[in-house]
Amino acid sequence: MRSHQIAVLPGDGIGEEVVREGLRVLDAVAEMEGFSVEKTHYPYGADHFLATGETMPESAFEAIGQMEACLLGAIGDPRVETGMLERAIIWGVRQTFDLYVNLRPVKLYSADLCPIKDKGPEDVDMVVVRENTEDAYAGLGGIHRIGTPQEVAVAEMIYTRDGVERVIRYAFEHAVKRNKNDAPQVTLVDKSNAIRAQDIWTRTFAEVASEYPNVKTDHAYIDAACMWMVKNPEWFDVVVTPNLFGDILTDLGAMVQGGMGVAASGNIHPGKVSMFEPIHGSAPKYRGQNKANPLATIEAVRMMLDHIGEPGGANRIGQAVKHVLESGRIKSLSAGAHATDEIGTIVLDALEQGVGV
Repeated sequence: MRSHQIAVLPGDGIGEEVVREGLRVLDAVAEMEGFSVEKTHYPYGADHFLATGETMPESAFEAIGQMEACLLGAIGDPRVETGMLERAIIWGVRQTFDLYVNLRPVKLYSADLCPIKDKGPEDVDMVVVRENTEDAYAGLGGIHRIGTPQEVAVAEMIYTRDGVERVIRYAFEHAVKRNKNDAPQVTLVDKSNAIRAQDIWTRTFAEVASEYPNVKTDHAYIDAACMWMVKNPEWFDVVVTPNLFGDILTDLGAMVQGGMGVAASGNIHPGKVSMFEPIHGSAPKYRGQNKANPLATIEAVRMMLDHIGEPGGANRIGQAVKHVLESGRIKSLSAGAHATDEIGTIVLDALEQGVGV
């Protein structure tokens, strides 16, 4: 029997509840596909920090590095300084394992979920490839003379040739793999007209594109890309973009596909341990109430299975989620519309029925 090892990091707020449902689905699919999953749970997050003063120790990073993937719930808690846990845990995992691709599918499963008039599943089917280790998120800079009239805040955007080229190359390879409508396309989204340092993206994109003559290319500045994503989402296939703009653009994409409740992402280094998560926050106000929608975490499990070499299981989950959203069994993606475990059970029922298999 095939066996896989994963780390489970539920984190804060609703993380425990949505991860619980994701793991129920994972276990069901593993049994159907004939593989096993050894899961190691880690307690790191706000509760652990407040009790011990520890964010995430080096020993945890070392242990995760021996596994195939990590499933993350959510990080963030109002009892802890804003950003402190996020940088220590999420950014810590991204940097420790050099997870340079943030992969964000933007796929609409049912026209009823799309807030854009006259747009359906055939119009919203793209992937955003966001650079995940550089840009303003590198944390170079700081604040000087805090609280005085002379206060100065500095943040540097950092782009390296290696960092830019590898994520652009990943985007082209992903477009070839997707082969959407037999006409793959990669769109570069930047702001190189105003931020001239991003000319490194423009030049590198052109050089890499020359190696893929069968892939069409396009270019949009970030402001225009946001506009076109709403007006004509069908124009996009694979989008590649710097870290900061990708963070913003993918939240817009989440709303186009129906909301945060169905949006997942992968933090990926191809062929190495990678982390998968829903893109919603920790929503502390819903903690412990069994109200959170776990579909995004279930989608994260789907992405994780693709990464660890279980495409059959990934396809089962994708078809099940598609079915329950198309069928109307899930009436809303909003928190509280269904109980968390109710949605998990609905997806499990679809899996047991063999939907789309």
